[in-house]
Amino acid sequence: MSRFSALVATAASATLLFAAAIPAQSQNPSQTQPQGQLSLSHVRIVRISEVRGAVQLDRGIGKGYEAAIINMPVVEQNRLRTEMGIAEVEFENDSTLRLGPYTEVDFSLLGRTAQGATVSDVRVVKGIAFVSLVKTKEPNQFNLAFGDRNLALQPDSHVRLEIRGDQAKLAVLGGKVQLAEADQATEVSRKHTATFALADNTQPLVAKGLESESLLDSESESRLDSWDKNLEEYHSRRASMSSFGGVPYSYGVSDMLYYGAFNDAGGCGMMWRPYFASTAWSPYANGTWAYYSGAGYSWVSPYPWAWTPYHYGSWSFCPGTGWGWSPGGSWMGLNNIAAVSPAVRPANGTAIKRFPVAPLPPRVGQKTSLISVNQKTLVHSGLDSQGSFVFRNDSAGLGVPRHVLGNLRGFSRHADQRGMATMPIYRPTPGAAMRGQRNGQASMGAQRGYAPSNRGSFSDARPAGNMGNSSGGRGMSAPVQSAPSMPSSPGPAVSAPSVGRGH
Repeated sequence: MSRFSALVATAASATLLFAAAIPAQSQNPSQTQPQGQLSLSHVRIVRISEVRGAVQLDRGIGKGYEAAIINMPVVEQNRLRTEMGIAEVEFENDSTLRLGPYTEVDFSLLGRTAQGATVSDVRVVKGIAFVSLVKTKEPNQFNLAFGDRNLALQPDSHVRLEIRGDQAKLAVLGGKVQLAEADQATEVSRKHTATFALADNTQPLVAKGLESESLLDSESESRLDSWDKNLEEYHSRRASMSSFGGVPYSYGVSDMLYYGAFNDAGGCGMMWRPYFASTAWSPYANGTWAYYSGAGYSWVSPYPWAWTPYHYGSWSFCPGTGWGWSPGGSWMGLNNIAAVSPAVRPANGTAIKRFPVAPLPPRVGQKTSLISVNQKTLVHSGLDSQGSFVFRNDSAGLGVPRHVLGNLRGFSRHADQRGMATMPIYRPTPGAAMRGQRNGQASMGAQRGYAPSNRGSFSDARPAGNMGNSSGGRGMSAPVQSAPSMPSSPGPAVSAPSVGRGH
């Protein structure tokens, strides 16, 4: 099956997804409340899409801050904070909020109008946050609050907000921002910075250039900006690839496109399967049950693509191929356990076996709010002791960064044949240490491919270890900077989602 055909199939599944999901989210009268003239539903699809290092989420269940893990849904009145860590939050239209180290954010309001437009009020309490809003047809509202200021950001804008002491700096990285301060409107254009005095309501000072007052050193700040830029490019690239069939955005499908593909599974029909997954891999062998008030326990999967396939459609086992995912049915919110369905026998007589493969949830009322499930040893891809990146079969993409290692298909084929595939990694300067080796992550400052020789700023580049042979590495000659190096959360990345109303 060609890559183009796979993309079309993915877009078709996205069309089905939103046909089922959006109405299901906006027609629950028990979850609405008036706000002025509006009656807002609080059914939203907002999740933590990336976590590196020490990141915590207060899910409003009386436990305070607990470990935040990828694929945790975020609901109204949740609070997210980082220590020495970074995190990304993704909204249903592919808009994003990214948190740098030592940052705290409150999600004051996450609502949806009867017409389908979203209303989001987010307050940055401290630290460094990036907000990137996509351009949509719906009149979505995004209000960014800090101190006693409240900015209504426009679609297609990209800003960086830094709060340090009694001062805040808003740098406009893309689009423009309208400020209404002291009855005077001021426009902040791209590559300009507005400086606010938080102690009073004086007019902000607007200057050309992307100024910063970061608590981080200049090298770390530069890497943080690069991380934001790389994720921007990742989302933009994947969104354009998933827009076939007139679908403007397909929540979660972009990660599915990067980490797997649709294929005709030998008589079982078209199924999506993650890369680096043999017939022995199971989609529910590892994960976490997370408890939420009014909803009980909800299942979260640790894989970087594992949002949409665990909230919509179903998993089925095809003999000779393994577990695969197919679209269909309605969007599953908090109760996102796969439904039991009978075996289906296609016209050619090959049976597709469907099982209730997820382990049973714990009893509601247990004191533990996060309960890990590990029926099999969880396999990670990541850096080896020599500094090379190793793709391991049955990791299903776990440990593979979302935005730096290129096309994964060739590596997956090689890993399927030999159990693993290796990519050379190097660091461009002596100061860019491979700090992520212990946690199996491609560290900040690391680049894929072999170090270029005698080329500009990379003239002093050196290997990060034994390079080995790259497999499936066509197109690897152009180095791409990886994400900031942050230690991963303690233990296997199988903790729970923050689930609340509407997910």
